[in-house]
Amino acid sequence: MSALLATGDRSRERDLRIHGLTPDEHRAHLATRAEAGFLQYPSWAAVKEGWSSERLGWREDGGELSGTALVLYRQFPGTRKYFAYLPEGPVADWADPDMDRWLRPLLAHLRAAGAFAVRIGPSPAYRRWDGARLKAATGPGRTVGDVLASEVDPLGAAVADRLRARGWRRCGGDGDDADAQPRYVFRVPLAGRTTDDLWSGLNQEWRRNVRRARKAGVRIVTGSAAELPEFHRLLKITEERDGFRLGRSLAYYQRQYAALNAEAPGRMKLCLAVHDGEILAAHTMISTGRRVWYQTGASADHRREVRPSNALQWRMMCDARDAGAEVYDMRGVSSTLDPGDRAFGLLRWKLGTGGQVVETLGEWETSVGGAANNALYRAFQAYLARR
Repeated sequence: MSALLATGDRSRERDLRIHGLTPDEHRAHLATRAEAGFLQYPSWAAVKEGWSSERLGWREDGGELSGTALVLYRQFPGTRKYFAYLPEGPVADWADPDMDRWLRPLLAHLRAAGAFAVRIGPSPAYRRWDGARLKAATGPGRTVGDVLASEVDPLGAAVADRLRARGWRRCGGDGDDADAQPRYVFRVPLAGRTTDDLWSGLNQEWRRNVRRARKAGVRIVTGSAAELPEFHRLLKITEERDGFRLGRSLAYYQRQYAALNAEAPGRMKLCLAVHDGEILAAHTMISTGRRVWYQTGASADHRREVRPSNALQWRMMCDARDAGAEVYDMRGVSSTLDPGDRAFGLLRWKLGTGGQVVETLGEWETSVGGAANNALYRAFQAYLARR
């Protein structure tokens, strides 16, 4: 028994030290990590109303930062307890076979901060599918998961196994509708590719539509905060037409635009497709250096024959490549491959760019110790379900 205790003590001695970070320290570390997403940058805390936040980092004694985390806290009504959320984080060494070195001090810190449960979004990918493989597999009732993946990431599989072994639960099980962030995303690789390479990657329909927009005189310009109301008006039209609802107000996008660009000028751009003096499409683009995201797109119902969205996306991809980005991330897609499913339309459109569908590890949750916190966690899940 004493030998086992001694072994456990030595294991904890190897734990990395966790401490608070300044915004500059946090940003400096993220700039060295190609996989870091914009949801883990300090500015994102200013976007999320109703959440408190803190910035954390891990380091060996006297060493450099080996990982960081933006933690958002949501207070559970009527208690002094919090749900801790690390959107697409933490930015840590997921390849470390002894992940407890940084995971254990993180959970201890969150417990001490009053958290009863925590949700994380590990960065490793799980599976990837080339567009041609998915297009060949479309059919009634089919899903992306029914198709043999072009690539399975061994690190992603290992991380999933390690989290399960430690009692973490994958949100939504095998579904893709319970994560706060998209489980399936669409990414266009940019590293080492010329503009001609990107053009060749587009399918014939996309190339034809980009040419049509150019011939019709569609202009692509960068907007400002002044055009956000028009973007939001077009977004409501798009939601009604395409049958989805983001539920985000104009104030949300104004807050996001101000916060992200205060952190780094040009981090968030509003890209506009203009025809005959009218904005026909407006898309938001977020950049953190080696990664660029197409976040939200909106377009008008009329003059769709001039293909403003295709022209806009083509320019955004080229601008991302010219800025040195390695990945152009078009964010979420549904897992459906059923042409009769309304959600398939967005995936079909993105497949035309020649990119890949990537299944992330999704989001994972665990209760942070103790029977009382376990009960509160179950109550919190029921509360979210009612909302």
